[in-house]
Amino acid sequence: SFNILDIKPANMEELTEVITAADFHPQHCHTMVYSSSRGSIKLCDMRQGALCDEHSKLFEEEEDPAQKSFFSEIIASISDVKFTTDGRYIISRDYLTVKIWDMAMEAKPVKTIPIHEHLRAKLCDLYENDCIFDKFECTVSGDGNNLVTGSYNNFFHIYDRYGQSDVAIEASKQAPRKVTGKGRRAPTKEEVNVDAIDFSKKVLHLAWHPTQPTIAVAGLNNLYIYSQH
Repeated sequence: SFNILDIKPANMEELTEVITAADFHPQHCHTMVYSSSRGSIKLCDMRQGALCDEHSKLFEEEEDPAQKSFFSEIIASISDVKFTTDGRYIISRDYLTVKIWDMAMEAKPVKTIPIHEHLRAKLCDLYENDCIFDKFECTVSGDGNNLVTGSYNNFFHIYDRYGQSDVAIEASKQAPRKVTGKGRRAPTKEEVNVDAIDFSKKVLHLAWHPTQPTIAVAGLNNLYIYSQH
């Protein structure tokens, strides 16, 4: 192995960001993306040099000053990043949202899907119990048309690539309990009983079969396999 990227400063006291996730392009072995704790996604072309210190594209959305708070940097940290199978889009997950980026448009995502908007008012409590640092993964279906990511109460959400449909399924040994929505907006605090959420039950890790409509979901000490059939 050899080191193609190193953002570590000479003095660790000057450390301002870390690499949180990385993924190779599904078709071009010289292209990769990596995400950082500062909410940026950088595209690197390994043909440009042995070291990828200089990125060729930067995918980053400017923060709304009205939304800025003490927790802004924490919730902006990207916990996972994935290419779609056709390599045209990048899927990223942060604490509150999933974002879909077009490779040809760096300024802002083409779609932002709210996952935990109803938790925004509880960020202080989530900071105190360390849940705000939970690293939720995201993964894309083999055909690239759907994506899945986890949440609390052992729920995981399946979205189409355009963010128009949301199927929420509870990972459980019982028959799947799911909530389906079309064109679903972010649930409001009135619709979700935030105080009833069990933050110890969380789906952080999941994987989608490369060719079949089958998902593996890890919840607590159990692994669940779900199939569309």
